[in-house]
Amino acid sequence: MTSPGRGQDSTERLVLPGVLTVEQAAATAAGIAAIQRPDGAIPWFPGHHLDPWDHVEAAMALDAAGEHDRAEAAYAWLARHQNPDGSWYAAYQDGDPQRPTDLGRESNFCAYVAVGVWHHYLSTGDDAFIERMWTCVSAAVEFVLALQQPGGQIGWKREADGRAVADALLTGSASVHQALRCALAIAEHREEPQPDWELATGSLGHAIRRHPERFLDKSRYSMDWYYPVLSGTLRGPRATARIEEGWDRFVVPGLGVRCVVPNPWVTGGESAELALALWAVGESDRAVRILADIQHLRAEDGLYWTGYVFDDDAVWPAERTAWTAGALLLAVAALGGDEATTAVFGAERLPAGLAPACCGARPAQ
Repeated sequence: MTSPGRGQDSTERLVLPGVLTVEQAAATAAGIAAIQRPDGAIPWFPGHHLDPWDHVEAAMALDAAGEHDRAEAAYAWLARHQNPDGSWYAAYQDGDPQRPTDLGRESNFCAYVAVGVWHHYLSTGDDAFIERMWTCVSAAVEFVLALQQPGGQIGWKREADGRAVADALLTGSASVHQALRCALAIAEHREEPQPDWELATGSLGHAIRRHPERFLDKSRYSMDWYYPVLSGTLRGPRATARIEEGWDRFVVPGLGVRCVVPNPWVTGGESAELALALWAVGESDRAVRILADIQHLRAEDGLYWTGYVFDDDAVWPAERTAWTAGALLLAVAALGGDEATTAVFGAERLPAGLAPACCGARPAQ
């Protein structure tokens, strides 16, 4: 499985002084590629499980590194193994579609395919790919919107028995909001309007921006802090204020970003995602500093350890995940001006949906 742009030239856009050299960027992209199975699946690491969200994140990083054939193979895996209701299971052992290990179907996991498909199209200009993936994206969106609550927020998941879980997670709903906007961009590109999606997107954005009480309280987790900014749902002074409000709680100078307070544990994925959020609100200097801080997590093979417990001076867990490396490459790509990555995470060019005339939305079915 090769790509036309593979090699040093394709990773020159990922050079960032103090963070990555061209050789290091190539090694990180090769590390992700080495985890990918021949059928396109990208588990966390060989022998571990695949979840659909992190699979897409790694595929997006491959596109950012010029590995377009590998990224397309990852999306083809999703299309081949989508459930009849438009979903995917939450986990598959080593990316084997015959061995799902968590039969729950999480809304943000299923929605994220739209972000990846739009990113791949912007990376390649491949209209045929958009046409092949449209049915897959459309079915995933409909599965997710069947979990939308009357207040606009998105229920967390469907259990294995089909029961809808109405409780909503702020991080998950913010990720879904980004995905819905990318799905609308795909629909607009195909000149196939989706008014129901527009209404649902507007209602969800309103809930995230104005109604925190509609979401479970997970404020100890750094993702709940920065994700409304990373997703593009918050911009301007409110986004800046949110970043400032949580900075001292979550950022450990010189080491990265805590996953959860008060635990003395910084994680590479959360740190790279915060860097993306910082870039999106014009804080590029701080974004670079965060990415430089987490280079202590870099392993010899170009991948990154998931986290570090600084009280114990210990890497934990002892795993190097495709999605941690993927998040870092995407942050570097945004800072380097990669057009597809800036469009997806900058969000200015994504459709915003329709502001709700009231706060209602379709109930979970």
